[in-house]
Formats: sequence, structure tokens, C-alpha cells
Amino acid sequence: MKTAIEVLDAFENIRRAQRAGIYAPHKPLLILLALARVQHGEPRLVEFTTIDAPLKQLLTEFGPSSAAKSRHYPFWHLATDGHGALWDLSGPREILKRPAGATPSLSELRDQHIKGGFPVDIYEALRHSPGLLQAVATRVLDAYFPATLHADIAATLGLELDGPNEVRDGAPAAADYANANRRRRDPGFRDRVLRAYEYRCCVCGFDLRIGHIPAGLEAAHIQWHHVGGPDIEANGLSLCALHHKLFDLGVFTVDPAEHRVIFSQHAISGGRGMAGELQFHGQPIHAPQHTDLLPAPQFLAWNTQNVFKTPARQVTTAGATPRAAR
Repeated sequence: MKTAIEVLDAFENIRRAQRAGIYAPHKPLLILLALARVQHGEPRLVEFTTIDAPLKQLLTEFGPSSAAKSRHYPFWHLATDGHGALWDLSGPREILKRPAGATPSLSELRDQHIKGGFPVDIYEALRHSPGLLQAVATRVLDAYFPATLHADIAATLGLELDGPNEVRDGAPAAADYANANRRRRDPGFRDRVLRAYEYRCCVCGFDLRIGHIPAGLEAAHIQWHHVGGPDIEANGLSLCALHHKLFDLGVFTVDPAEHRVIFSQHAISGGRGMAGELQFHGQPIHAPQHTDLLPAPQFLAWNTQNVFKTPARQVTTAGATPRAAR
């Protein structure tokens, strides 16, 4: 059985699923799904057919718009990460002997009953080393997702992130080790962004204070910090807690040309209609104090491509024909 440090080191060797500005959370979501199965006492290997639907749901809710279409890719390609130390595949020999780049189709994975899961030594370590599974899950969440989404992802999976107090096999040191390589955040980022927008939500204008302290206001990264988004005002928006959550879920984005709030067609407001959140659709954000502090086009483009749930709703300009938002 691997030690806690060895297990965490194996998960550090996941190849980053980000190329040419494309953010793909397929592997981390599959890993979190597999971790939840271990926590729930499920068998080590699972047929792709069994996890196809939950993996599709995860990618639909927490990935880019087209992510679910390629959900079979991580199930196959994770087996080549860390020279095969992180994922086992089981199935017909003629399928498993394919080159790594010859990804089986969705139907092949289903019809051939291909199974996947953690190798025995990692599976046993996750089961028997108290606190290790939670340390791995927390590290994956921190490395690939903004904090606003951690609780939702865990709740969707039924994944319990609070580990036991008793820890063996060096797990406390392992947790520290897992945190050591995190990219440091600039502690001044929040204050600079909130000040730029005069301590109010740039979408709804929320500006509650408790005494002199802003309450419920957060500095949101437009391009997420953990995928290289810098801690600068041009990559930040001052948002209330609600709109920060909606922004990170891809419910709305900001048009780089006119800085209007653009909602997704997937955002349905129920009986509240335009009196609810959709009243802000097509409206310009509350501008920062200086044009140099406006959201930069390259960061908005990243967000639209990787987070926003396309297609966008139409924007009606006063006195003009409705136009499709981009």
C-alpha cells in the first residue's frame, strides 16, 4: 500500500487539461467522482456505463458548454498519467492494446464493458489512511475549481470533505505537502478590486456595510486564478456573493465591447421573470473609477469560452432590432 505522501505525489502528476486557452475539467471531475465512490465503499473498478450519466451531469453543470460531449476522454487518457500510476483500465485485450491516442468512442466503452478505477495500492491507501481521501479531494478542488463551486461539487457527488481527527501514515504532513505547491494569491487583490468599483456589486449595486466593513462583497477573478488568471484589477469584478456564484457557474458573463451583463439561455428565472435576476440582462455593469480598471478583453474572452454556458440570450438595444449577444 502506498504512503500518503506517495498517493498525493501521484495526483500531482496529472497532466493539465488546458491547451491554447481551453480549460477542461474532465480529469479532475472524474477523479472526484472516483474518490466519492471509494468513500461510499463502492468497488475499485466501475464500468463506464455506470458512471456515464453522473459524469455527464458533472461536466454539464461545472464545465464549459461542450464539455459533456467528450466525457469518455478522461476515462481513457487518465490511465497514461504518471505512467499508469493513477488509473487502471480493464476490458478486452484488443481495446486496451490501442495506442494512447486512439480513444475509444462512447459506444465502444459501453458495448465493450470497459472498466476503470484507481490502482490497488492507491485504492487501499485511500480507504485505510484516515484523512488522505479528503486531502486529495481538497487538493483537486483547489487546483482546478474556484472556491465558490467547491461545496456544490462535493454536494453533487455526496463527497464528505471533513476528515477524521485521528490521522495515521503521515497524512497531516501529506496535507501540508499538497498545499505547498499552490500558487500564492495576492492578499491585496480583493481590496483593490472592491475599491475600483467603489465597494459595490458591479451587477446589482449591492453595497451593504457592517460599520465600515463591506459585507457580502467579493473580488471575482474573470479568468480563474488557478488556471493562470492574474491578481490584477483588469481580471477582477466586484460582485456580491450571489453574483459571484452565478458568474463562476457560467450563468452570465460580461460583453467586452460595451461591458453589458449577458445571461445564458440556460438561466431560467421561473415566476420572477424580468423582475428577478434577468432584470440585469443587457444592462451595463457599474463602471470602475477609471477606464484602466475595466475588465480586459482577453480575460473576458477566456471566461466566455471556458465558463459561460452558451448560447447567450439576445440583447435588445433601445430603438434597434434585437441582436444576438456574443
